[in-house]
Amino acid sequence: MDSATTDISLREAQERVDQWIKEIGVRYFNELTNLAQLVEEVGELARLISRTYGEQSFKASDNKGDLGDEMADVLFVLICLANQTGIDLTAALERNLDKKTKRDKERHRNNEKLHS
Repeated sequence: MDSATTDISLREAQERVDQWIKEIGVRYFNELTNLAQLVEEVGELARLISRTYGEQSFKASDNKGDLGDEMADVLFVLICLANQTGIDLTAALERNLDKKTKRDKERHRNNEKLHS
């Protein structure tokens, strides 16, 4: 099966990134470097979104970019940070969704701004 079309879990994504780092990337950058990389990748994503969906226009020298690729860059570095700090993103996301559900169960339904 083509890996580009195969669904993978967050846990599997963490394992695949770890394997890639060990086989191709030599080692993880340190946490501060990866944080800087994450901010840089988020900036690239923000630039593309602001030009594609916002009011900014592309310059002639701009690379039009691939939104999915930019999101994947952000995800890759986030997974690197999770791996090197011992965070299980599957468990963290489950806890986070539970927290948001309890906290925001009625809040968003009662927000008139969301019903316009």
